[in-house]
Amino acid sequence: MILDMIPDAPRATGLSALMKGAGMVTRFLPIPRPTLLVGPGSSGRLGQAVAGFGHAKLMIVTDTMIVKLGLLKTLTDALKAGGAEYAVFDEITPDAPIPLVERAIDFYRAEGCDAIVAVGGGSSMDAAKAVAVAIANPGKPLRKLAGYFKGLRNPVPVYAVPTTAGTGSEVTVAAVMADPEKESKLVIVDTRIVPRMAALDPALMTGLPPHITAATGMDALTHAVESFVGKWATDYTDGLALSAVGLIFENLRLAYHDGGNLEAREKMALAATYAGMAFTRANVGYVHAIAHQFGGKYHTPHGLANAIMLPHVLEFSAPKITGRLAALAVRAGLGSERETERGLAKKFIAAVIELNRELGIPTHLEALRAKDIPALAKAACHEAETGYPVPRYMTQRQCEDIIRRVLPTSTPRARRRKAAA
Repeated sequence: MILDMIPDAPRATGLSALMKGAGMVTRFLPIPRPTLLVGPGSSGRLGQAVAGFGHAKLMIVTDTMIVKLGLLKTLTDALKAGGAEYAVFDEITPDAPIPLVERAIDFYRAEGCDAIVAVGGGSSMDAAKAVAVAIANPGKPLRKLAGYFKGLRNPVPVYAVPTTAGTGSEVTVAAVMADPEKESKLVIVDTRIVPRMAALDPALMTGLPPHITAATGMDALTHAVESFVGKWATDYTDGLALSAVGLIFENLRLAYHDGGNLEAREKMALAATYAGMAFTRANVGYVHAIAHQFGGKYHTPHGLANAIMLPHVLEFSAPKITGRLAALAVRAGLGSERETERGLAKKFIAAVIELNRELGIPTHLEALRAKDIPALAKAACHEAETGYPVPRYMTQRQCEDIIRRVLPTSTPRARRRKAAA
């Protein structure tokens, strides 16, 4: 890449100009909005609607725990009542790897399905969207479908029932898969893979363990914040992002401490969806660029990786986004517009750190190894520079320094010795 040979200051100017041009394109790109059903029992209402759409057979993409907990029952009862046939593929794992998605593709074909209902977290929804693209474009390997609009034919219909409030995949144009061979993540991006309908059913989220509630909630916050401070933000995405931030600061603690609070769960589900709609248009930044490397290398849950890195990236970006951080602080209820922007910006970053602490988010990534940092930083910088409208560009050395902040405070050998003692 020509920009690799340009000194840092002019390089940042060049990258910013490229991203600005790309932003003008995405601003006018038509992105579908799924029909949203919201509230307890909405998964059943989605089942009633889909049953009436005339599909020959639906493939339900989910994981074994969703099945064991009985979270499919409301949906499947409605499908049965409507006379719709379905088959359940319940093998999805976190960061669904390519071989698993390939098994799901084979299952879809063997069962004679013609549409997909994803039930679960981001991995289930992303896997479903990847299957939808692959089925419509036979003969093209999943790795060849990664990137922007690589599928020639329209994906098969997808419907979504998220069971976590975090990824926003029910409204996004992206599907993320793990590539175990390269220890990286691949992303399919296509406006046609946005689900046609989604049910935000808080009754399916009340049993989430606190640590998953925390990580997914911080994932949604990261989506909202990065979309708000990035260079592609618009009045439309700002409204969504600010609404999401307000809802998260008002309800994430409640959902974490009282998992059965239906109102808090519903508002968190809405926050995740709003944040998903915001970053689908405005994109994300360095938090995601780094988190994706952690996920590919160490299989770190995406929401957890985002939560760990968010304060550090915000501190780096702060000189360029002081006013934006101040606006986030006001919406989060941390201060008033009468205060200085710098003071409000500091309050917002401090509040993110405190929220992480209260939710039990670790300050360090236990899997991280110092020897891996240069390669992780190089990949993160490449991802950000070629795809994200970040407000302030990092050199590789700066990125390495930021990643180094989350190194575990002791080595595995030291921890084993301590445990043995």
